[in-house]
Amino acid sequence: WLKARVALALPNSLVVAHPIAAMTGEFTIRTRKFKQNPLLGRRQFVLDVIHPGMANVSKKDLATKLASMYKVHDSQCIQLFGFKTAFGGGRSTGFGLIYENLDKMKKFEPKYRLKRAGLGAEKAGAGRRSKKDTKNRRKKVRGKEKTKAAGGKK
Repeated sequence: WLKARVALALPNSLVVAHPIAAMTGEFTIRTRKFKQNPLLGRRQFVLDVIHPGMANVSKKDLATKLASMYKVHDSQCIQLFGFKTAFGGGRSTGFGLIYENLDKMKKFEPKYRLKRAGLGAEKAGAGRRSKKDTKNRRKKVRGKEKTKAAGGKK
């Protein structure tokens, strides 16, 4: 009974959302709350993306479009994050930063976002589990054997 009622309430023209736009991958970008932040060497803004018929737009596509809009020499200096898709789809809102250069970006961006962008350094040293294992092996022996258990000089 309920399904029949919902089917009557929603005609087919409302259910299908722009099939042509979905095939071509068209989307529109608008920026608002645009600020120059000279202390951090960046421009920051809220990004509104309109993408009818598409689930989402990749950050790489957004970055290339923003680079052409704001004449950015390197699209790696653009950092996009925090995207939320509006209920019903077709619209997303997120945050964007355009840095003056990569040095400023490496200086002020958090490590996890640098790692996402492919600029973060790999962790050095033993992992958490292996540190615990060596500590527990060391507890089981006495004297000179502790260095052997730790994997030090033999």
